[in-house]
Amino acid sequence: MLAPFLSLMILAAPAAKPLPANNTVCPVLGGKVTEKSKTVAVRGREYRICCAGCDTTLLKNPDKYLEKDGTPKNAKK
Repeated sequence: MLAPFLSLMILAAPAAKPLPANNTVCPVLGGKVTEKSKTVAVRGREYRICCAGCDTTLLKNPDKYLEKDGTPKNAKK
């Protein structure tokens, strides 16, 4: 009796909010981004992108553009 109730609670729980974006260049094309730039959430973290096509590109192949720790590969070291 309790198991179905717990299952429903887990399904109804809100998703965790992604970490806010802090990148200054687009992970895909390297264009400059600002706080007003569009964001896309990938693996629990938001990234600012420079243009509309970059969101689907980043979502389709995040390993190409992001390090394992979530840092954009084109970020200055």
